[in-house]
Amino acid sequence: MINRIFSKVAYITLAVAFVLGLSGNRVWAADSEYAIGADLSFLKSAEERGVEFKDGGAVKPGLEIFRDHGFNWVRLRLFHSPDRLPNDLEYTIALAKAAKQQGYKFLLNYHYSDTWADPQKQFIPAAWEGQSHGELVDSVRAYTRETMEAFREAGAWPDMVQPGNEVIDGMMWPDGRLSQEGGWDRFADLVRAAIEGVEAAATDGVEPPLIMIHIDRGGDMERTKWFFDKFHTYGIDYDVIGQSYYPWWHGTLAELKANFAFMAEAYDKDIVLVEAAYHWRESGEWEDAPRADALEYPQTPEGQMRYWLDVDAAVRAIPGGRGKGVMWWEPAVGNFRGIGSRGMFDEDGNALPVVGAIQARQREAAPR
Repeated sequence: MINRIFSKVAYITLAVAFVLGLSGNRVWAADSEYAIGADLSFLKSAEERGVEFKDGGAVKPGLEIFRDHGFNWVRLRLFHSPDRLPNDLEYTIALAKAAKQQGYKFLLNYHYSDTWADPQKQFIPAAWEGQSHGELVDSVRAYTRETMEAFREAGAWPDMVQPGNEVIDGMMWPDGRLSQEGGWDRFADLVRAAIEGVEAAATDGVEPPLIMIHIDRGGDMERTKWFFDKFHTYGIDYDVIGQSYYPWWHGTLAELKANFAFMAEAYDKDIVLVEAAYHWRESGEWEDAPRADALEYPQTPEGQMRYWLDVDAAVRAIPGGRGKGVMWWEPAVGNFRGIGSRGMFDEDGNALPVVGAIQARQREAAPR
């Protein structure tokens, strides 16, 4: 298997930034290899239903707004055969192609489900229900190859792929559920099949994408260790650890930083905070959340911006230059399903301060 790594130049740049940061002279490098990203899976759907996004009062395409404020990656989820949500293959290819044409790099998030897959639920696609484990492995491999070939032919080849979403308890339950007897072995088979499908679609002259393994334990060192210690016993080759971090579920900023340092030392992998978000207005979402005690920012545009800047700083300070980027989960949805309070636009569609915060800090720190 090809040994996929981020460029050596980028690694050295970020390592120097970390060292200088220890002396109080933080370097906020505007490095093209550092991901400032957003999961924009609902963006096309929002704009098609008439949601207008504004920058400085002017209506602009969402992709253009994020690009103009320094975002360089998009993350897009793919459902197998969704019946209510828009994220099927045709929709995702169109959005990925539009992003690629504007210069974005692209992370493809396979849910291997017809709907949301997350720590609370991992549904097998209806088309695969009733299959044996061996048949399911074959289906994952073939489907992944076919869809990757479709992205390739459309000129929307992903730069990174994550097989599964927040797989702390495996995926495609009950077959690949880690808490079931034999679940780890079956989960490993499914992940291998997914990676084989990705690589089989990489023809001559097309480099295989980076592979991310994504869990949702940003501030939880114990569970992170439990998962990756076991995962690594299977010898599966991958490149990037992806973490989610919503403080009302995942702990304090200090716990996040401690987990970052642990992962960098223990696993020798690059790390991306692939899901992060915070509210810009009052929301009751976290009143009964398990880590409501971990909230450290007001639910205001300023509090949201400070959260984003702080988690970005935490990623950039990961030892050894292993921090490779931050991504916001669904910043451009309008008021869809109540998650607009976690977005980067106010109720009138105006861009909030958080949108340009990282770029502004980079510019302020640039040599004059």
